[in-house]
Amino acid sequence: MLRCLIVDDSPRFLDAARGLLEREGIAVVGVASTGPEALERAGELLPDVTLVDIDLGGESGFDVVRRLHREAHLAPSRMILISSHAEEDYADLIAASPAAGFLSKTRMSADAVRDLLQLRGDGEPDPVSGPRGS
Repeated sequence: MLRCLIVDDSPRFLDAARGLLEREGIAVVGVASTGPEALERAGELLPDVTLVDIDLGGESGFDVVRRLHREAHLAPSRMILISSHAEEDYADLIAASPAAGFLSKTRMSADAVRDLLQLRGDGEPDPVSGPRGS
């Protein structure tokens, strides 16, 4: 089962996303509301995927993704940026980030997460099936 960490500053969204993803077969192993919490939880929980909100109040989700990526011992195998804003608003920043891709909060689903993780940066299927090469 895919293990997920969700990073968002909205408790309401965290609860809703956790419930939805768990009903659809993704184990949400933890949540975080800030960058430092995300780094701590990622190190403790070693999730397969981390969903990171682009706008974390006073913090940038892009910065959080870069810090997770830099800290190899903390980095989950894959990261996905999420937002209620349109992908086009951040297309260049998303492309330049180490994230596997972007997912709109309004289109959040376990299938959407899995679909993103099955693609490499060039849009071709990932030859390694599943997270962490499993």
